[in-house]
Amino acid sequence: MTDWSEVLRPQLLDLGPYVPGPSLDDLKRKAGIQDVAKLNWNEGLFGPLPGVLDAVARELPEAWSYPEHAYLELREGLAAETGARPDQILPAHGIQTLILTLCSAFLTPGDSVVVPQPTYGLYAQASRAAGATVERVPSPELRLDLERIADAARRTGARLAWICDPNNPTGSAVGEAEWRSFLDALPPGCVVAADEAYADYIEPGRRIRREDDVAGGRPVVVLRTFSKIFGLAGLRLGYALAAADLVPYLQAVQEPFNVNRPALVAGAASLGRPADVDERRRATAAARDHLAAGLRAAGLEPLPSEANFLLVEHGADDDALADRLLRRGVLVRPGSELGLPGWARITVGPRPLMDRVLEALPAVLEELSPARARAR
Repeated sequence: MTDWSEVLRPQLLDLGPYVPGPSLDDLKRKAGIQDVAKLNWNEGLFGPLPGVLDAVARELPEAWSYPEHAYLELREGLAAETGARPDQILPAHGIQTLILTLCSAFLTPGDSVVVPQPTYGLYAQASRAAGATVERVPSPELRLDLERIADAARRTGARLAWICDPNNPTGSAVGEAEWRSFLDALPPGCVVAADEAYADYIEPGRRIRREDDVAGGRPVVVLRTFSKIFGLAGLRLGYALAAADLVPYLQAVQEPFNVNRPALVAGAASLGRPADVDERRRATAAARDHLAAGLRAAGLEPLPSEANFLLVEHGADDDALADRLLRRGVLVRPGSELGLPGWARITVGPRPLMDRVLEALPAVLEELSPARARAR
């Protein structure tokens, strides 16, 4: 038999696959139930915007042909939406693909990268797979410390610094002034990958306009997605905003035709609809406030969030809590999978789903800790 350790890159030998958690089908079989509120992966639970699925259906007869590799319609639509130029836009098969693209473009074995802790796990995973050394930077009070991240980047000579804003799994957002100070404090040769997967949930007037950083020549690559507020996670569509002279190098390490036709059409059909997006943003905020109020009424204190999820400390055993919630038809992300044992991340969605959480979670916590329930 082949000894794969003799032919694989050494960086992969002690690195397992990125695991986002068990699949829904596996969990349904395990629990013997079919009706599950899926609140563990932060999908846009309100679904695609009206009319988008009709546009996808009209495109399906063209599935026999490759998409136009220039992705011109989507790039022009994104340019109109963001104010960036079309040649600064790189569509891709979701942000995950773009993370791998940046690692392929910027990292060689032995390079250093800076990753906050906690944050999205694929940054460290992909960086290590590229052979980089990952410097973890703690987040006091579970909020990104940009000053500490910049210090770590200078100390290690980092090639990449990963920033998720709002951060996953905490939901906290970065302020404009601290972002500007952070960019000024970075060492030469360090690129910032700014993951804005959840930025659409912030009111537009309060968002940091990182597209202006790209236009101004700062060492920033912005990553965005259609998976969240646009409700298209199953079609896998994202894009990067980057300097026009950098984009061809990023394209060189991406596979060709890496965005499928239905995704391109769905993305284009989702653009130019500020009223619909604003309505979706308000609906998410209302559901998040409802969930947060219910959790507080149950004696729990979720972290403030500007995303489509809440992180809450429950203090119970993660596995036992997740298992009992699942048997009640509620699936959340255990904190132990995020480096935060005793916490849970709950995706925000339509109010009936939030009410299911607020019914199930206090009941399960009472089962696991009757003394806690009596104290409350």
